[in-house]
Amino acid sequence: MKKAIFEGLVYDVNLQPVSVTYVGDEPCYVIDDDGFMRHVSAEKVDRQIWEEMTKDIKGNEDFLSKQAAEMMGQVDPFSVAVIRSQFEKTEEQFAQLQEVGFPEDARMFLGMVGFMAIVDYRGELVELKQPSAISDGDE
Repeated sequence: MKKAIFEGLVYDVNLQPVSVTYVGDEPCYVIDDDGFMRHVSAEKVDRQIWEEMTKDIKGNEDFLSKQAAEMMGQVDPFSVAVIRSQFEKTEEQFAQLQEVGFPEDARMFLGMVGFMAIVDYRGELVELKQPSAISDGDE
């Protein structure tokens, strides 16, 4: 059975948390539209969030894989290739997350650092708030 990937991290435009329920075996986010509870496919909402999160990866796989390898101290060509292949598999990763979901502790951590997806009553992504790197004061 599929899962809502970003359960607990999705909010409506009034910044109220959106709950998750199942219609049959399909997970849905339940969005309060002035008292009418709209059930929007979790896949529709999650895919928009995922695409927004991964948009900067596409086209930058070489650079990102080299940087990641350097950060891990594994700059050999094999390690760089393995990391690059992971950056290229965002669709497969999305499908896997639908099956298993994000671990609850990971979702809690994302919420604590300010991750928030805001959707309208149709389930369209309005804003994605993601934590960013902390400035070292040079800016």
